[in-house]
Amino acid sequence: MAGDAGDAGDRPTGPGGVRAATLYDVARAAGVSTATVSRVIHGSDPVRPDTRRRVLEAVEELGYVPDGSAQSLAQRRKEVIGLLAVMSRGPETDVEREGSLFIQEVLRGIEYSVGDLGWSVLITFLRDFDLASANQRMLRMSAKVDGLVIAEDIVDRKQLARLAARVPVALVAGDPSGVHADAVGVDNRSGTEAVVRHLVERHGRTRLYYVTGPAEALDAQERHAAFRDAVARYPGVTVAGTFAGHFGTVSGQLAVRQILAGARRARRDMPDAIVCANDQTAIGAMRDLQAAGVRVPADVAVVGFDDMHIGALLMPPLTTVRQPMRELGERACALLLQRVADPARPPRAERLPTELIVRESCGCPRKPPRP
Repeated sequence: MAGDAGDAGDRPTGPGGVRAATLYDVARAAGVSTATVSRVIHGSDPVRPDTRRRVLEAVEELGYVPDGSAQSLAQRRKEVIGLLAVMSRGPETDVEREGSLFIQEVLRGIEYSVGDLGWSVLITFLRDFDLASANQRMLRMSAKVDGLVIAEDIVDRKQLARLAARVPVALVAGDPSGVHADAVGVDNRSGTEAVVRHLVERHGRTRLYYVTGPAEALDAQERHAAFRDAVARYPGVTVAGTFAGHFGTVSGQLAVRQILAGARRARRDMPDAIVCANDQTAIGAMRDLQAAGVRVPADVAVVGFDDMHIGALLMPPLTTVRQPMRELGERACALLLQRVADPARPPRAERLPTELIVRESCGCPRKPPRP
């Protein structure tokens, strides 16, 4: 295989300008023949376990796409856009099963964008966090599409760089730093500041409890930081506590149970407002507060972030921050299609505006129905 090294300059590169790994690279790294690599990948003949392990480790390390079709982007179009997302980061409730979730709205935006072109959308939801398995699924998916939309920072930086090197990538609510990819997000800071300002200045709430999103998600990081900064601007207003959530309904329920247990055990005051990183979390918080006989909003105000349709149907209806979820999908897809047409163009990042949606869960009076 020594003669293969001289061909490196002729091998294809991905959209990020990084040379795509070949079967020969994997064989060299694993210390086996290309035929052995092929047998491992395709499962055509038995291979010793230690050899299989070395080959799979080399495939993972090099980011090799087995069928090589991701390297032919410039030669032919598949007319398929991929969406890589996580449906739920924790136990599902009826809200996750039946509600109009963030990623479902993003998908609608993507479908709208590619519909006029006659293209299709290939969707993969990561339901577990077995990194080796997830990485292989992502690599296989990248070989079947013209570009990937990846949502909510579910891919580690090393793997994201590999994917972006071999196929155009656009991120929704993700951090594009150091990666040759486009990104679309929302103004998490102004939205969070608006909801804190409303609770403090309009309703006089002074003990604000916060339920976060997953630590790896950029949206969750930005909203939590904005919450802390906003509270710090008001003398006499304190952060009554935090709970590490995962953007799910169960997070809100567990947070309330922790609040109630702490109040009983330490005989301390309850918070007078719970600010949640998303609507699903807020719905869970409201459910357990009401089940415990705590009145919303008379005793504790509850607010969310997203403006899911189901939030307006609660009793009381949920005050929240609206982010344009469907437009996130549309813009991400538009940027991705531009990158498919011109892989070398400089990456772009966009921020879409948010809006405070005032309903009753914060303490505002019910609005009369429209005539």
